[in-house]
Amino acid sequence: MKLTKFNVVILIGFLAILGVVIMQVFLLNQAYSFEKKEVESKIHYALLDVVERIYVDNNTELIVNNQIKKVAHNYYVVNVNDVFENNILEFYLKKEFNKVNLGLDFEYAIYDCGSNNMVYGNYIAANGQANKKCEDCFTGNQDLTYYFAVRFPTLNQNYFNSLKQYWLYTLVLFFVLIIYVYSVLLMLKQKRYTVLQNDFINNMTHEFKTPLASILIASNYANSQQEIKDSPKLSKYIAIIIAQSQKLNEHIEQILSLAKTDSHNIELNKTKVDLNNIFRLIKENISLKYPKEISCLLLFPKNYYVMADEFHFYNILYNIVDNAIKYTPENPEVTIMVNENQKYIDLSITDNGAGVPEKDLPFIFDKFYRVERKDSKEIEGFGIGLAYVKKICELHNWKIKADSTLSGLTILIQIPKTDIYE
Repeated sequence: MKLTKFNVVILIGFLAILGVVIMQVFLLNQAYSFEKKEVESKIHYALLDVVERIYVDNNTELIVNNQIKKVAHNYYVVNVNDVFENNILEFYLKKEFNKVNLGLDFEYAIYDCGSNNMVYGNYIAANGQANKKCEDCFTGNQDLTYYFAVRFPTLNQNYFNSLKQYWLYTLVLFFVLIIYVYSVLLMLKQKRYTVLQNDFINNMTHEFKTPLASILIASNYANSQQEIKDSPKLSKYIAIIIAQSQKLNEHIEQILSLAKTDSHNIELNKTKVDLNNIFRLIKENISLKYPKEISCLLLFPKNYYVMADEFHFYNILYNIVDNAIKYTPENPEVTIMVNENQKYIDLSITDNGAGVPEKDLPFIFDKFYRVERKDSKEIEGFGIGLAYVKKICELHNWKIKADSTLSGLTILIQIPKTDIYE
């Protein structure tokens, strides 16, 4: 895979989140070990105190070493080597476990020398609600004579409850890692689709331009022939072919321009552009394109020069004015104004058309988004003109927005004063 900035950022993000997850798992393991050691220590010293109390009651000397033997993680055998009673043992077990704040369910059994069996004692629940007893869980020990065994059936559950905040943090981090990986996969998939889409658009438009250029050349040549000029019907048909071919050529150019901006291959060649001159040129070209009467009013308090790419600047302004006239059915009036404030000059282009519905207004600059016209069931265009306009404004670091008014639609371009010369 090609190492790009995008891939490096994704890799660093993944490694960072994975590192945090590993650290959290390590901390969880450390916390578990600490909790386990602390609980085992409490159990050991509590059982040792129980044995000492039994010896004190019997008034005998404690001579046995290593009285506490851990058989399993929750099972302990205690060698007393002295006689003791069942009720006394239970009382001492409860007292010593409460003293160290153990807070665990436990059950115990005592070895009976007469029957050579473990006699089940009782199940003591920390919350007062006893669970299912396990009398078969206690086994005898052939090496001991006087002993008892204690089992903690809820020990694992206690570990989990004690570390529940660590478990929660770990699960959240795993969830974040999964979401991150899933998002990256979606981004990579979307990126592939975008590349394929741009390649398809570029190939398609270039393939269209070759036969279209041939059609325009042939049509213009045919239109110059005397036979065509002498026939009003043929002249009309040729004019239609030329007009529609030019219209198709404009659409293809728009698609190519938008695809170029999307692929970040466009380079701006900024120069000082005379705002008055560029709008006069647009006005002339618009009047040649549309046979209907058009009112185009320029309201500039003074002459401005804008630091911009002249080619693209002309294109975006022409697109906006062209849309204003195209979607105004009769007597189109376009007002172009400049207002100054402290940081920007606001270049606004307002028409007297039907405007844009409120629900469509936030999306008119989206690529391929088209607004249904009230005066026509057909939706014209490809929805790329205003997307191209927004892209060029973003490349210039300008702001653009649209407002629908009672008298039509206003497109507002905010140009920083650092790009303005008088």
